[in-house]
Amino acid sequence: MFKVTIAGRPNTGKSTLFNGLTGTRDALVHDRPGVTRDTIGGTMRDRPYQIFDTAGLENAKTGIASDSTNMAIASIMNSDAVLFVVDGRTGLTNEDLDWARLVRRKTKAPVLLLVNKTESEKRLSNVHDFYKLGFGEPIMISAEHKRGFDEIYDFLDKIAGDTVKTTEETAPQQKLKIAVLGQPNVGKSTLVNKVLGEKRQIVIDAPGITRDTVKIPTNFYGRDIILMDTAGLRRKAGVKDDVETLSALKSLDAIEKADVVILVVDATKNIENQALGIAARVYDAGKILCVALNKWDLIDQAERDEKLLKLKHQFTNSFHQIIKPMILAISAETGSGVQNLFRRIYEQWDISNSDAPTSLINRILEKLIESRQPPMSRLKRPMKIKFARQTGRHPMKITINVGGASDIPESYTRYLRRGLAEALKWEHLPIVIEYKKDDNPFD
Repeated sequence: MFKVTIAGRPNTGKSTLFNGLTGTRDALVHDRPGVTRDTIGGTMRDRPYQIFDTAGLENAKTGIASDSTNMAIASIMNSDAVLFVVDGRTGLTNEDLDWARLVRRKTKAPVLLLVNKTESEKRLSNVHDFYKLGFGEPIMISAEHKRGFDEIYDFLDKIAGDTVKTTEETAPQQKLKIAVLGQPNVGKSTLVNKVLGEKRQIVIDAPGITRDTVKIPTNFYGRDIILMDTAGLRRKAGVKDDVETLSALKSLDAIEKADVVILVVDATKNIENQALGIAARVYDAGKILCVALNKWDLIDQAERDEKLLKLKHQFTNSFHQIIKPMILAISAETGSGVQNLFRRIYEQWDISNSDAPTSLINRILEKLIESRQPPMSRLKRPMKIKFARQTGRHPMKITINVGGASDIPESYTRYLRRGLAEALKWEHLPIVIEYKKDDNPFD
């Protein structure tokens, strides 16, 4: 796919431009410079081009700024075209000149110079100064108001040539979307890097490093997937920064956009209510959840069985939506257990995309009813369960037709849910049972 990188020094409006070109809000936007840290990928709206938002280029030899800049440079080097963004209000800076020289050294790809924040001519600096960057005529744009985008499209279309096709012709095959969630510093980005086989995400032994939800297409263990690395989620009382608040909202939004959620927890610590709260959101959204018990290599061999059993009890007792939580021990650092983690996820995803035969569902239901009759209703009338069928996926949904009194208690619903799940091999999947009352023709 044709690759485009947005580059420039901090706070020139790169993330706003990325969101405008992709038609999303995937990139975190804030007035504070340096908010973007990781390289974020997406697909341009109405164009089959892959586009990357990068961190602001900074002169730093160590730390997060250095790692972010190195990742931005790597994206520039691997691109087919570069959009170099400068601030029209601030004017040309020495940093712009330095980074323009670096871009010319690092890539032979065509570069389009974009002068952003040009809504008001009164606040605009001397545009002719930007010719000094060596990228030719500067294009006036406003990323916030989506002005000047036609020039960007024309530039990219001319370079891409025959690769430009309509959205219908180039609609990508649906890929499995897997979100990686968890509290700060549990090893989410380390796991993502291990799957990718490269240092794509910044990993530092400190919480709060990842801020954006980063979507990364890749192929792992024989399947094309989209990995979604998210910012760490912690209790509201510990969130005092508005950037972290925005990051947390994007992480929670990733649950809705994902097909499967990997909840990474630190095996060296006790499982907190916050992790259970994240799991509850995943189950309520009807998504497949896999709990990755990370840093398992640091747990003493004699303690492993007891720890794993305790964790399974915690999840089983906390959630009625799931029969058997999928909890797998891994080490993101060494890679131990990571392939097995994804193998199990793929298995469950394939099962969740299948339809159970109606005849099979009803045979299972008949046996369950024979073993345990439905209780009498509040009106002391027998509850009649007549017919059942699968009516949905993600979550798996069973609709049961009932006659007579239909106020079936939750305890009996849990009994049916467990029996159906075990017989259909749906133990790891969220299941919803819905009752539909048959109309009485004599009423």
